[in-house]
Amino acid sequence: MGILKEHICSKALPLFSLLVLLFAFFSCSLTRHVPEDEHLLAGNRLRVDSRDVDRGELRDYIRQESNSRILGFPFYLMLYSMSNQEKEGWPHSWLRNIGEEPVVYDPYEKDRSVQHIKQYLRNKGFFNAQVDDTVRFSRQRARVTYNVEVNEPYRLSNVEYDIEDESLEDVVAADTANSLLREGVVFDVDMLQEERNRIEEYLKNQGYYNFNREFIYFEADTTVASNNVDLTVGIKKYSERDNEGEYISVPHKQYNIDNIYYYTDYNPREALSQQEDYYKGFDTTLFRDMHFLYKDELKIDPMVIAQSSFILPGEPYSKEDVDETYRQLMSLPYYRVVNIRFREKESAAGNDTSAKGKLDCYIQLTPFSRQSYTVEVEGTNSSGDFGFGGNLSYQHKNFFGGVEVLDLRLKGSVETLHGYEGTSLDNTYEYGLEANLQFPGLLPNFGSVTIGREYNPKTNFSMAYNYQQRPDYTRTVANLGLSYEWEGSEYTEHILSPAEFNFVKLPASTPEFDSLISFYNLEASFRDHFILEANYSFIFNNQDVRRRRDFIYLRTNLETGGNALGAIGGLGGLKSENDTYNLLGNPFAQFVRSDIDFRYYKKLSGENSLVGRIFTGAGVPYGNSEALPFEKKYFSGGANSIRAWQVRTLGPGSFHDPEIRGFPNRTADIKLEANLEYRFDMFWVLEGALFLDAGNIWAVNKSDGREGALFRFDRFYDEIAVGTGFGTRFDFSFMLFRIDAGLKLRDPQEPSGERWIPSNRGFSFPNDVTVNIGIGYPF
Repeated sequence: MGILKEHICSKALPLFSLLVLLFAFFSCSLTRHVPEDEHLLAGNRLRVDSRDVDRGELRDYIRQESNSRILGFPFYLMLYSMSNQEKEGWPHSWLRNIGEEPVVYDPYEKDRSVQHIKQYLRNKGFFNAQVDDTVRFSRQRARVTYNVEVNEPYRLSNVEYDIEDESLEDVVAADTANSLLREGVVFDVDMLQEERNRIEEYLKNQGYYNFNREFIYFEADTTVASNNVDLTVGIKKYSERDNEGEYISVPHKQYNIDNIYYYTDYNPREALSQQEDYYKGFDTTLFRDMHFLYKDELKIDPMVIAQSSFILPGEPYSKEDVDETYRQLMSLPYYRVVNIRFREKESAAGNDTSAKGKLDCYIQLTPFSRQSYTVEVEGTNSSGDFGFGGNLSYQHKNFFGGVEVLDLRLKGSVETLHGYEGTSLDNTYEYGLEANLQFPGLLPNFGSVTIGREYNPKTNFSMAYNYQQRPDYTRTVANLGLSYEWEGSEYTEHILSPAEFNFVKLPASTPEFDSLISFYNLEASFRDHFILEANYSFIFNNQDVRRRRDFIYLRTNLETGGNALGAIGGLGGLKSENDTYNLLGNPFAQFVRSDIDFRYYKKLSGENSLVGRIFTGAGVPYGNSEALPFEKKYFSGGANSIRAWQVRTLGPGSFHDPEIRGFPNRTADIKLEANLEYRFDMFWVLEGALFLDAGNIWAVNKSDGREGALFRFDRFYDEIAVGTGFGTRFDFSFMLFRIDAGLKLRDPQEPSGERWIPSNRGFSFPNDVTVNIGIGYPF
């Protein structure tokens, strides 16, 4: 043990000494471009004596921040400091462009920060808050500490309403139970603004089309008692011009929807150039009391638009209905622009202000091109085997005239493949045809419009055929499926596939391949079989693309295969051979499989973020199957998994056979994986990432012949692989190109007790380093 410690220390000490020297060097150089009589702002510290205040919001009011950091180090300042100010050539000008100038401490900005923090606290009801600061100077650096003592806040003691418009009194009173302003809550200016927005939204949903927040005001009396506020919520009447041009106050008017006009093929360019003449050439079809305007022919079924419309003739105006109609229409893949506007109609009631007004609604729908073609060429790298592939795609966004989307894809690829012994090269070929037809709504929908409006469902029919020709075997997969998608709420989505049929056939294989899978008892995963399965997925995603905030993504899947066929076989309807039921001469698979993918996205300062992911999955064969079908098994490693290993080269468990390199021994029935990634902006379109991955796969079938592959509770934790690395992402807005370099830290194929690589041996290249190329983020 002492020899081992001495060995570790002898390797770690020089590295540690080098890191200390580098840190000292860069720390001293960070102030090289700071004037001698000035100080580098090294950091701000915020001390708050109460948890009632949001520290994150409070920090936003500090007017001068220090240089941005990556993992606590001022990386961009370091780049700038490496440049020579007197030189303009490369790399000095380049370093200054991508780096950051040193932030020089400014006492004026520090004083402004104190005042802004005080004002923020006053707005939050802390009128007696105290804010002071201390500055510590050391080695041409300044560190500022803001000390905040919030003291007792002011609270609402009474809330009253002063509504000038008598017609609104009962309407507003009916909603006071939902008010944010309640006795005892802290007096908060931001909460007052939220209440104005809430009242405006509420009244607009009650038909008050012209109402806005400017009609709402607040009066606060802070003299009633210590730390108490009496609040009055006022609502003014509507202002309009009379016949003589003078502004007068009148009651707010409610509106009903009168006519609805859908421009189903709206061209904004022609409308702009032709002005009024553009609107004269439309034909009109009346459907469910709505007008559908078109030129030449109506290219879309009005029922599809009617299912997406929450704005209905004769109903009161509602902003909520307008927003939902916009969202539903934008979800139709046929339209790229949706514009909804209203026009008030002249009232026949004359000066009767109590009469409801009428609105005509005009909805302009600008479609995509109905048909499109795409040609894609891509390079591939699978377990170090390089190749290239191509896809020819065709899409029709309105195939039957009801916004049915037809996708056809013809794909092919060729890859240079190493032999299992790693001694020979050959090519593997793959060809495939995929077809998917998506219908809006449920099929059959039984004439129901309500289902479409509430859940925005879609029905998908899919068909695919894939042909794989490898040096060791030839494999074909045919697929036919039906699935439904619908929304459960604002953040949830459901996907149900009641029937998906797969037919997998292995028409040819080499004796070497047969011997390999026989030796490890893997024949059951590769033999010809049918799969008739049902699967269900639930997705939760509370990301808001309009706001930069933390969010959660959760996807759960459950699938079962062969139950219906097993029931039929049990009744004697299928022939049994060797205790296996066959269909058309081939066995069908029976299994249950489930997995959970959980991700948490944490927004940090600037554009930095921290993303964590946990994936767990397991599949169990039963009944007519000895093992999970190969396509239902899990694998690990690769660009979207544990990146220190190439795809399908990790596990299962501690299994290791140096003579075999091919993929059949790298799939299993259980998968556990965890990933942590710190993402940060660098410069230009370049982003960086530091990541840590851990996990493995395991088998559940005791007949599996791979030593160390079985999952066991008493040892699985010792078979967890760990890798780290650095990644670069090129964000071109339309595409994100990614390169990740992974480094093995813990390898489960090493003997137990020797699996942590830094503690037992030196790193070797390329065995311990893997480079992965991908499109998009890994998760």
